[in-house]
Amino acid sequence: MKIVGAMLGTILCTASLPKPSTAVSSRTISSFVASSFGRPASASSTSLRNMSMQTPEQKIALINCPTLALRDGTSHPAIGFGTYKVGFIPASASSAVASGGATSNEPQRTAEDCIADALSVGYRFLECAEFYGNEQEVGKAIKASGVPREDLFICSKVWTTTIEKGDAAIRAQLEKTLSDLGTNYVDLYLIHWPVPGKHVDAYKTVLDLKREGKVRNVGVSNYAVEDYKDLLSAGITIEDKPVVNQIEINPFLYRKNTIDYFKSEGVVLQSYRSLRDGKAMDNPILKSFGEKFNKSPAQILGRWCVQHGFVYMPKSVKIERMVENAQVFDFELSEEEMATLDALTTSDALETFKGLYQKCVNRDTTKDGTMEGVKTDITVD
Repeated sequence: MKIVGAMLGTILCTASLPKPSTAVSSRTISSFVASSFGRPASASSTSLRNMSMQTPEQKIALINCPTLALRDGTSHPAIGFGTYKVGFIPASASSAVASGGATSNEPQRTAEDCIADALSVGYRFLECAEFYGNEQEVGKAIKASGVPREDLFICSKVWTTTIEKGDAAIRAQLEKTLSDLGTNYVDLYLIHWPVPGKHVDAYKTVLDLKREGKVRNVGVSNYAVEDYKDLLSAGITIEDKPVVNQIEINPFLYRKNTIDYFKSEGVVLQSYRSLRDGKAMDNPILKSFGEKFNKSPAQILGRWCVQHGFVYMPKSVKIERMVENAQVFDFELSEEEMATLDALTTSDALETFKGLYQKCVNRDTTKDGTMEGVKTDITVD
């Protein structure tokens, strides 16, 4: 594993608690805790059984959640609703491949229904993507909700197949995304994977789309340090650097050197799989901390995420879980508790990540299943 060197610039967003210098554009997370709830969570009388019952105050708190400042000063909500596998499972998603394409007999809720619920409980940042296959349903829910467009923060991502095809395909896909979502711009548009030999040109196309007013901010997803440096080597200027890198982040995959590098570059980290797809809810450490704070393991994971200054993007098709997942701003983990969670990442987890990265950068392209152009020496940790 490479060790990333000295931090290269000013950190624009380090929302870890309890430091008073937390860079939150309107209110700090700590002041949000105090003003919104007025008491420490350990004093709460709310039972775990009832934590999913949302109060009007909790809905208002979610609508007015803390924000993180992007490089241009744009306020990025600290929490959002992820739409992956909501109402639709892409054919090349790992779960679909594992099941041989079979679908569950259990009735599935539509993406429109799920997004309607998410908006109704107060989520205002929606994380979307071409690959997710449900942007039209998301758009229907937005239209029916009556939530003004200016109150929403919408992110989408362009998929590998489109990235490989180049400029015209990327432009056409963005037009489809805008039509499906019922908007004339997205707040943030990301390169979904750094497709070898293609992602730099794709990034430049998205910069052009920003200049045309169809994209407010440009970012990347699943980029290793070395992929980001590809952009710098191609002459991407300071003002055109990615404002966001969306990567998997949770205590079980905490790649501190990579994270510190991107923070030093002024890049905000969006965390996907913040809740580890529900696979860690029986972890004894999470359960122990949950008992202390009268919180669920999911809420401990979410709190760890926002306390580190990452954008937290939980997802669920159940409205009670949507409510529960958002209740992470009314308590604070100690430095010792944060350090304990930080230490849960194993060397095996890092190796698994590396294998997934190498598999996915060519996923669904004409090079799928090969290592053609794939970086074999990346910053893993």
